[in-house]
Amino acid sequence: MEDFLKNIDSSWTLFLDRDGVINRRLVDDYIKQWDEFEFLPGVLDSIRLFSKLFGRIIIVTNQQGVGKGWMTEDQLKEIHRKMIETIEQAGGKTDAIYYCTDLKDKPDNCRKPTVIMFEKAKRDFPEIVSEKSIMVGDSRSDMEFGKNAGMFTVFIGGENNSANVCFDSLKEFANQLNG
Repeated sequence: MEDFLKNIDSSWTLFLDRDGVINRRLVDDYIKQWDEFEFLPGVLDSIRLFSKLFGRIIIVTNQQGVGKGWMTEDQLKEIHRKMIETIEQAGGKTDAIYYCTDLKDKPDNCRKPTVIMFEKAKRDFPEIVSEKSIMVGDSRSDMEFGKNAGMFTVFIGGENNSANVCFDSLKEFANQLNG
């Protein structure tokens, strides 16, 4: 595993889940406005470090709060705009955010673990290669998404038997990559 991670260079792509990886997840709720958004400790520094290693950083996030009518898509876009602005001010970058507002019980939805958001990223960035991509997430659907797309998977928040590796936080993963 450690040897595999030492091969990362600018030809690699990092896929990050949002809630629970980048920001504090609200239990049984959704981030509906910017003042509810709270970066997890060490995340901004981690993304800054990742920006030096990976050629692309893509955020993929299920956001059915829009589908449930708890927030609008414009509110979601505003949260993402401010999140990207804060990441950039801290010296990091993101290349794109793909989100799915479908309800999980909608047939043929675009939510993880389907690979629809991965396919959109590949269309927009044809240089993305599954075998040179890492999916970082905190849920079973994130790990299934990564596996379904042929990516290396990193689970944040403890142990997960389906992930390639597990770390307690995004910061711990960044420290591992930074040596």
